[in-house]
Amino acid sequence: MKNVGDMYLGYGKMSPCTPRACMATLEHYGIELEGKHAVVIGRSNVVGKPVANLLLNKNATVTICHSKTKNIAEITRQADIIVAAVGKPCFVTPDMIKEGAVVVDVGINAVDGKLVGDVDPAVVGKASAYTPVPGGIGVVSNMMVMDLLTRNQ
Repeated sequence: MKNVGDMYLGYGKMSPCTPRACMATLEHYGIELEGKHAVVIGRSNVVGKPVANLLLNKNATVTICHSKTKNIAEITRQADIIVAAVGKPCFVTPDMIKEGAVVVDVGINAVDGKLVGDVDPAVVGKASAYTPVPGGIGVVSNMMVMDLLTRNQ
């Protein structure tokens, strides 16, 4: 439990690979987090909660939405950054985001033999940045696995 505690306290770099991939992607593209409103859709112990905590550690104001959250669209329309990790294909639609929001799609769903994310790709016309599926966070997650495997600890 020490590693989980350290992660939540902001110590060290031992956090799950997919949340690390989200943060690395945001950092790589120079997305400012401090003072921004970030909405995480999904509360899993593997992605939702850890990514929310990592965003909080970077001074974002974080709201976590989940299956019991009422009026999710009203909440997401206020967000500067949305991280979708809900496990439902194309759950986040263009009408759920504000103009210029950054949208991070963590989802990976099979629909008619194709991989799709939790975000409808049509958000690209409204978002200032969007991570596609496939080819987005999943690829960076793999890099985070390699980083952990090769790290000298």
